[in-house]
Amino acid sequence: MASELIYELGHRAKCASASLAVVGTAQKNRALLLIAEELEARSGAVLAENEKDVQAAAEHGISQVMIDRLRLSEARIRDIAQAVRHVVDLEDPVGVVDHGRTLPNGLNILCKRVPMGVVGMIYESRPNVTVDAAALCLKSSNAVILRGGKEAIHTNIILVELMRSALAKAGLDPDCICLLTELSREETVKMMKMNEYLDVLIPRGGAGLIQTVVQNATVPVIETGVGNCHVYVDASADLEMAVRIADNAKTSRPSVCNACESLLVHKDIAAAFLPKAAAAFAAHDVVIYGCDRTREILGGKVLKATPAEYAKEFLDYKVSVRVVDDLEQAIEHIAQYTTHHSECIVTNSYQNAQEFTARVDAAAVYVNASTRYTDGGEFGLGAEIGISTQKLHARGPMGLRELTTVKYIVTGNGQIR
Repeated sequence: MASELIYELGHRAKCASASLAVVGTAQKNRALLLIAEELEARSGAVLAENEKDVQAAAEHGISQVMIDRLRLSEARIRDIAQAVRHVVDLEDPVGVVDHGRTLPNGLNILCKRVPMGVVGMIYESRPNVTVDAAALCLKSSNAVILRGGKEAIHTNIILVELMRSALAKAGLDPDCICLLTELSREETVKMMKMNEYLDVLIPRGGAGLIQTVVQNATVPVIETGVGNCHVYVDASADLEMAVRIADNAKTSRPSVCNACESLLVHKDIAAAFLPKAAAAFAAHDVVIYGCDRTREILGGKVLKATPAEYAKEFLDYKVSVRVVDDLEQAIEHIAQYTTHHSECIVTNSYQNAQEFTARVDAAAVYVNASTRYTDGGEFGLGAEIGISTQKLHARGPMGLRELTTVKYIVTGNGQIR
């Protein structure tokens, strides 16, 4: 019975996407504003459902950092509503002409942006993703099927319920936003293979989730999210700047994909820099895993780092540290362990900065700035549905334009070939 329901969900979303494709910007914006109003008006009910999820997470021993990703508050709901209103202000990419030309035979060719159709989202515990994804898909004229984590099921149900209510009030098909509530692995894998109904699948979460989707999906996948991000402190770095950047990248919000997970330090400044960085980390009780040279400088409080720690996306107050001989060794280390998300060099050497940015393979490469800036809003691109770490179609923060594809409109007056 569950299997029949998921295909019914796909069918409904596909039908809704056809109607949404021809809806104008004004009506979509009205629906988004109504979603924001519903969020604020029903915040009490949302918080009550969210508390059920938070309590269950605590009972199942989920870490406090991960519970923080799950927990909503009045302030966070206002922020989510404001993010929806921000989507209203963004340019609608649908119908924009990318390019056009008239051929010598008189055929007029226009390349226009059009919706993908139906977007599938598989993600973990952050309930704000439920609203963010739905809002971006709506503005780009895509229907969406959401499959959130079981940790946020009560929150997601009420969020989708109020968004569907807003769609109906705006005169749109509520099935533009659908939620998969049967969260078994079997049903999720079926969703990954719904080529008849889904046009693209976007996983957003940890490495395990993304690899599961990549390995099982037959629907085209855009990989997002895994962030084993590095900060390399070069020999010429301003040490105070480097401490600020490393501390911000690690501790400002450790549970997100653009947080620093690994710190690389040139051997010439390691003795001066590492105690300063360790003191900043200590304010947040950051656990440090280090190489032998790191442990010689910082002492026994540093745990021994292994390849497992260097490869790990901690999403927690933990960091791996390695002292390297030079820029070359830093780049080699990053090449071995990167997830191609965000990488940073702190340096006063123009030459080293240029070499780092040219050779490091990542969606975002930073010189003297925190990796925490890898974000659609911070880049001035508006809201995002995720950070793409692949190279086909989209890379980096994915906004409205990345949720569209193109259609060629060819107009003639009787030409034949």
